Amino acid sequence: MQFQKIIQKLKPGLPKRYLMFIAAVVWTFAGGMLLYKGSVFLHQSAHYIWLRLIISFIGGILFYVFLFSKISLKHARRILNLELEKPCLFSFFNLRSYILMSLMISMGIFLRKSGLVPVFYLSVLYVTMGIPLFTSAFRFYYFGFLFNKMNGRK
Repeated sequence: MQFQKIIQKLKPGLPKRYLMFIAAVVWTFAGGMLLYKGSVFLHQSAHYIWLRLIISFIGGILFYVFLFSKISLKHARRILNLELEKPCLFSFFNLRSYILMSLMISMGIFLRKSGLVPVFYLSVLYVTMGIPLFTSAFRFYYFGFLFNKMNGRK
């Protein structure tokens, strides 16, 4: 029992509203990083740049509509429904999402460093994945700003 009290004191707990903003910043950073790296790669291999931008934009929108919009809504709802009033700072993701995020980051770094996939294609992949990540961040900002209204507080 004493151990749990110590853990509770040491746990970096935050109000759920702040978790929304932390999630928003993480998703903004991830999407922004991919968009930045993808744009650098676009300029390194300037062949068919408009075609690659169009393909990336369409692919990014499709990924957002069919996948990321559902994922971000699921995460936002999970944060809203957390039982604790001040959950742990790191609970903006669940364990499965942390594992998936680690794998995606590792795979992106591996593809970039290994040279297995030419920069020509990496530019499309990075921009295509950056668009839904960056766009999904706005859902968390929205829920964060409207948190008090959604929970019946003034």
